[in-house]
Amino acid sequence: MKTHTALFRLSLLSTATAFLLAAAIATPTPTTYSDNSKAVEFIRTRCKATLYPELCYTSLSVYANTTQQSLAHLARVAVAISLVTARNMTSYVAKLSRHADYGAAPLTAAALHDCFSTFSDAIDQLRGSLRQMGKMKTGESFRFQMSNVQTWLSAALTNEETCTDGFEDVADGVVKSEVCERAGNVKKFTSNALALVNSYVNEETNS
Repeated sequence: MKTHTALFRLSLLSTATAFLLAAAIATPTPTTYSDNSKAVEFIRTRCKATLYPELCYTSLSVYANTTQQSLAHLARVAVAISLVTARNMTSYVAKLSRHADYGAAPLTAAALHDCFSTFSDAIDQLRGSLRQMGKMKTGESFRFQMSNVQTWLSAALTNEETCTDGFEDVADGVVKSEVCERAGNVKKFTSNALALVNSYVNEETNS
């Protein structure tokens, strides 16, 4: 029953995520350029503030036509991409968990279960962040809203890290290595999204 409930929830999340990502990348661009060279260079420059600048650039430059030279749009798309990668990770872990041998490999099975739980929490936090960024106001309301976003993104990053921490006592093997590698990749996207959000907040509050 728990497996069916988890899969149903993933199905709903998949649909919701698709709408959220579409909303994030469908924001009207503030300026029209003859080409995207300036927008692409803007993304490259902004990504230097992240821990994984090359990943940041390659994942966001394809949206240059949408983000143009808007840090607000860029940060929002980064959060949306992080949400998509986290959802994919959760789906992957759910499939592994369904086939886990709770009798022969209880530590692995338990780690997968906990990983699914923590990534589900991360998805909720990323979705909340994306929704909040779609309702931006000004002044003190902006500071309060973005403080929530920063808190949720930090919590999502912590939850993603908790997944890999849960495999410390698990014997080395294919499942452990693949889960930890994939979780590590998701953490990079979330870390980059948080860095861009922080840059956006700093510029808006210090201008």
